[in-house]
Amino acid sequence: MNETLVTVVGNVATRPEFRKTPTGVPVARFRLATTARRWDRERGGWSDGHTSFYTVWAWRQLGENVVASVGVGEPVLVQGRLRVREEERDGQRWISADVDAIACGHDLTRGTSAFRRLSAARPELMVPNSAAGAGESPAGDPLAALSG
Repeated sequence: MNETLVTVVGNVATRPEFRKTPTGVPVARFRLATTARRWDRERGGWSDGHTSFYTVWAWRQLGENVVASVGVGEPVLVQGRLRVREEERDGQRWISADVDAIACGHDLTRGTSAFRRLSAARPELMVPNSAAGAGESPAGDPLAALSG
């Protein structure tokens, strides 16, 4: 199949919205902003180029995990299938780029993140955000969940 797979690195521009389709399939949607940075020889520093926006669609478990993990302004990487759509609204032609996400995660070149595996067999690995601080297990040790 000739699908265009892309990896987009950028910042989350809108709060991820969660909903279920009429058939009950979970899906999350958010906007991703990515800005090219270029070295400006004349100024002797970096300058921002054009900002592109993508609508990211995360389906099923990935969508549920995105809503639980990602917030506005956070740097992320999204890999998925690119879909370019053309439509007409109020007599104007619009072109939008959507990414059907296969994978999504924080950009660790710009910060740290704490991963919590979802496991029905080992519920001690599932730590709700409200129960512990970022990267901490219920005991307060960020590595405690890995030692079992």
